[in-house]
Amino acid sequence: MTRGGTHKDRSSGPERQCIATRENLPMSQMVRFVVGPDAQIVPDILGKLPGRGIWVSADKSALEKAASKNLFSRSAKMPVKVPDGLVEEVETQITRRLVELISLARKSGGAVAGYEKVKGWLSNEEAEVLIQASDGSERGKSKLSTPHYGTFIGWLTADELGLAFGRQTVIHGALSAGGLTSRVVEEAQRLKAIREVSDGRGRPKGKDS
Repeated sequence: MTRGGTHKDRSSGPERQCIATRENLPMSQMVRFVVGPDAQIVPDILGKLPGRGIWVSADKSALEKAASKNLFSRSAKMPVKVPDGLVEEVETQITRRLVELISLARKSGGAVAGYEKVKGWLSNEEAEVLIQASDGSERGKSKLSTPHYGTFIGWLTADELGLAFGRQTVIHGALSAGGLTSRVVEEAQRLKAIREVSDGRGRPKGKDS
């Protein structure tokens, strides 16, 4: 039950408490850290490093608070070193993981790129997720719509999407249901909060489609 007295939906999996906000959240919405052998805080994006986990909401302000307010040492119950640029490193690692997941989905046939292919998947209701580059042109991107009851991801750059799809740049992409799609969406939501994308479509003007 939350502080407001309403019951929480725990269907999204196990929860952990954020050391910055003290809120209990699903692990998929958080970032795990461990204390390395040199007493330095290390991001554990995959959640597999040995040691006791220290959890922070996948949110820029929460991460900045944890890093600046000595909260990692308090949680670890020992003095620890917080590296400079920790928040930026977390963003870099989550971006890399998201790009890897989209690439794996592409290799297994669960993702396509390019305006015509994406348009075809949307028309045939094959697409579960619409992905568009944050720096793609508004005019070009507005021609495609998020699938009904589907998901939109719009906070990767054209270069980052290019890495995922094995091209120089990509503006439009789509994911089918099943496979790695749910993991892509989870990772994308973590990145969205860290990049502080507030707009529902999160798409500044930029490159042509």
